[in-house]
Amino acid sequence: MITIDQEAGTVSVNGRTLSLNSAEAFAILSDAWMDAAIRVRHPYTFTWMGRPVIQFADDLLRLQELVFEVKPDVIVETGVAHGGSLIFHASLCKILGRGRVIGVDIEIRPHNRAAIEAHPLAPWITLIEGSSVDPGVVQMVKAAVQPSESALVILDSNHSTAHVLAELEAYASLVGPGSYLVALDGHVMEVAASSPIAGEHWATDNPNAAVRQFALEHPEFLSPAPSLPFNESILAQSISGFRGGVLKRIR
Repeated sequence: MITIDQEAGTVSVNGRTLSLNSAEAFAILSDAWMDAAIRVRHPYTFTWMGRPVIQFADDLLRLQELVFEVKPDVIVETGVAHGGSLIFHASLCKILGRGRVIGVDIEIRPHNRAAIEAHPLAPWITLIEGSSVDPGVVQMVKAAVQPSESALVILDSNHSTAHVLAELEAYASLVGPGSYLVALDGHVMEVAASSPIAGEHWATDNPNAAVRQFALEHPEFLSPAPSLPFNESILAQSISGFRGGVLKRIR
């Protein structure tokens, strides 16, 4: 149970009292907010350049930081939905003057495909329809990336541990040293595991579980603490729905 005393500047959590000025209190309240946000479908209220983008705003900014750091030749994203994330990444490619986006989804609905293909940023986007772990689809994605190119891979389709682990295995070879595999939504699933909309096993069956298992089996990848390229706060980590879901290739 969380109780906030704004006059005293404290928050009580399961009998513990913390200062609202502390990073620990901020992290606890942020996770509680994230849980509440999922319950009311807050991420379903945003668009990016005209297309629905089903993401937390903080997550988009953190992804932008990774894209700017790596400046990849290709951004591969599994999970297309309405196409807002593809448009978001394509806009970063245009601003950077390099890169393109490959979007993979088991079903790209005709109205979403039409809207993406009619968008001004469509020249930066390639759509591939099919399961992201189907060998034929994986081969199509790999064939679209030249041997000299490095990709940044973002996984946002089926969020089960088994599926994400299969995606990590399938696309890891596209990621060069210094670039990233990013599995979205693992942390938010963990913190919202008891919400009415949660799946039966969200607490343990989620992308972060896949990332942890993959990291144990692939020493060429490191699961780093979330990067804060600019930080004049007391915080040591980002508040992100995909915290714990980042893998960086170190060799």
